[in-house]
Amino acid sequence: MSYSETKVPIDSDQLTENKILEFIKQNPDFLEKNLEALIPEKKRGTRGKPADFQAYVIDRLKNDKEEIIENTRELVENSRANMNNQVRIQSAVIRLLEANNFSDFIQCVTMDISSILDVDITALVVEADGTHIPHIDNAGIRIIPEGTVDKWMQNEYTLLQDNISGIEAVFGGAAALVRSQLLLRLDIAPETPPAILAFGSRDPNAFNKDQATDQISFLARVIERCMRIWLIT
Repeated sequence: MSYSETKVPIDSDQLTENKILEFIKQNPDFLEKNLEALIPEKKRGTRGKPADFQAYVIDRLKNDKEEIIENTRELVENSRANMNNQVRIQSAVIRLLEANNFSDFIQCVTMDISSILDVDITALVVEADGTHIPHIDNAGIRIIPEGTVDKWMQNEYTLLQDNISGIEAVFGGAAALVRSQLLLRLDIAPETPPAILAFGSRDPNAFNKDQATDQISFLARVIERCMRIWLIT
């Protein structure tokens, strides 16, 4: 009676890979006599007919090939997306460096970057005591109450949220369109209040917590330093 016709109880505590290999070495004809034991039931031949082990192996190879192709395709697509994002970030940095004055710089941050990064809206919000913003006075900047940045960011420098409703204090009248957002904390200088660079999208899945933020965080650090330079000149 072959192995395929007999159900043998297996003690998983005693059965190890080394023991199985040792058994096969001591019984070299075991696999030949019990070939069907290696083939899934749905691939086995009908009673009285030999199993087509070669066909099974070919099917496995085809499946493995398809899986490798799919994984490679995903890798290439991710690499292209990363390269595309990198080019966008570089273009945004160049635009920031081309600003002729502080107002032009703020326009670049709040308007031009949206187009460059292909997001629906970009906002720059700064904490203020009342309506006065120390060292910063520009119509393109939105004002939020003192302590709001720490409350929102919870000691994080980046915050990605999907499937949300936009915050009016950040996006103003466009908040109703925002369904996902990326908030970046800006620490401009010791004498300036905390600020947030916010990106909003009408796509509820455009931003999510699993996304990498290294490139966009680099852009935030560039904005910090550029703003610092403009404020002291």
